Amino acid sequence: MTAKTDTSSDGAFKGLRGIFWPIHGFELKKFLPMGLMMLCILFNYTILRDIKDTLVVNAPGGGAECLSFLKLYGVTPAAILFMILFIKLANVFSKEKLFYVVVAPFLIFFTAFAFIIYPNKEALHMSLTTLQSAQASWPNLHWLLPVIGNWSFSIFYILSELWGSVVLSMLFWQFANEITKVQEAKRFYGLFGMLGNIGLLMSGPIIIACSKYGKYLHLTQGVPEDIAFGTNLKLQMSCVAAAGILTTLIYRWMQKNVLTDPKLYQPGQGKKKEKAKLSIKESFLYILKNPYLGMIAILVLSYGVTINLVEGVWKGQIKIAFPDKNDYSMFMGQFSTWTGAATIVLMIIGNNILRKFSWTKAAIITPIMVMATSAVFFFFVWNGTKSTPFAPLMGTTVVMVAVLVGMIQNVLSKGTKYSLFDSTKQMAYIPLDQEAKVKGQAAVEVIGGRAGKSGGAFIQSTLLAVIGGSVSLASLTFILGPLVLLICGFWAISVFGLGKRFAELVAAKEAEKGEVAAEKPSPKLAKAGVE
Repeated sequence: MTAKTDTSSDGAFKGLRGIFWPIHGFELKKFLPMGLMMLCILFNYTILRDIKDTLVVNAPGGGAECLSFLKLYGVTPAAILFMILFIKLANVFSKEKLFYVVVAPFLIFFTAFAFIIYPNKEALHMSLTTLQSAQASWPNLHWLLPVIGNWSFSIFYILSELWGSVVLSMLFWQFANEITKVQEAKRFYGLFGMLGNIGLLMSGPIIIACSKYGKYLHLTQGVPEDIAFGTNLKLQMSCVAAAGILTTLIYRWMQKNVLTDPKLYQPGQGKKKEKAKLSIKESFLYILKNPYLGMIAILVLSYGVTINLVEGVWKGQIKIAFPDKNDYSMFMGQFSTWTGAATIVLMIIGNNILRKFSWTKAAIITPIMVMATSAVFFFFVWNGTKSTPFAPLMGTTVVMVAVLVGMIQNVLSKGTKYSLFDSTKQMAYIPLDQEAKVKGQAAVEVIGGRAGKSGGAFIQSTLLAVIGGSVSLASLTFILGPLVLLICGFWAISVFGLGKRFAELVAAKEAEKGEVAAEKPSPKLAKAGVE
């Protein structure tokens, strides 16, 4: 066993092996299934993300401006309710059963939406005439009314948002943190993301292929555009269901074959004495009184606010350029493909940054990337608002330039998030005790993540409601742009503070292990004593 522990050190890998594949042969049994799980989860996350935006942005009477109201008044309350439910379920079910109980309702709804709800949406939703009449009567609620009128799209959007927070950020990463040591995490986590982002590369072509088929049905077979998109939706949700089932099967296999292997997992190793379970109220107080968890929440909050403020403006530009739902979906598939390709490259770079540099140096890269790319994007959008959207600029229309620059901003920002932000954030949980890892992380990930997006949504929705009517987010870039840069600066300051605390916690853990090891007599001394 000692030999195995020694070989897990980073110094065992040299040359290209150390750069691209710092994994020992005996670790593949644990590493590869986890990587495949992340691939399936991100595959679903990408398809759901693109479909939910397509539905809401192109809904009758809707637009990208509806997203801020939906995130603030739909996603955030749902996230809070789910967090309360999750804590209650965690006290009732084992960790394995909790995984199945949480994942199953998502898969059931997404399948039912494509095959039952969407085909009958005309009977379920408010008519366009009624919706437009209501918008004329209440101009300050112009962008909120479509969220209510197209309620099934809103529910789909909410659950799609929660999939990323719940299944990826909570269930997957809690499981990974439970069975992975800090030294393993430095080698594993970047590669988890790299393998997982193959899911983006896979999902992109599938989204494009399904959207092209829907377009084909509409243009050549005479199928109405809405029904053709419904066929596109059924194909994509079938893929989501299949990937979700595969995820649960892999998780079950690991429970039976990895968590029972003492070379890969030792229950209770490094844990402190088990603490009593906390109530919901006590859990909130525990997190509020824990400055370390609070600083992690600030990082999550900052990313959520900044990316939300940028994406709201960008998706409005996409709708102008691609008003057809199948075209919109096809563009988002291309965006996902580019994001996956860029992320894999950044994963290779990021994994080596995680191994060779301090936590702080790795974590500071994301706010710098978001700040730089956002500044360029807002400049182009602001410049475009001074002329007509279809005026020529750089060989194409102003709106298309904004769409392409926004895509580059999102690809680089998300690539850096997946390769460095997620890994460093999850590493920050590892030195914590078991209570903070499970319940503290649940609150930080779901509430912090949603608060980040709802913070951006609150800013956007408040501006839109105060001004009233059909005002666009693009016209508000002179406010949103400087605000994003300010938040990125605060985010960077928080990274330095958390980095100092992380280093202190890791050092304390290592010192504690050293003291325990010093108290135990060596095998040779024990043998000599017996003799």
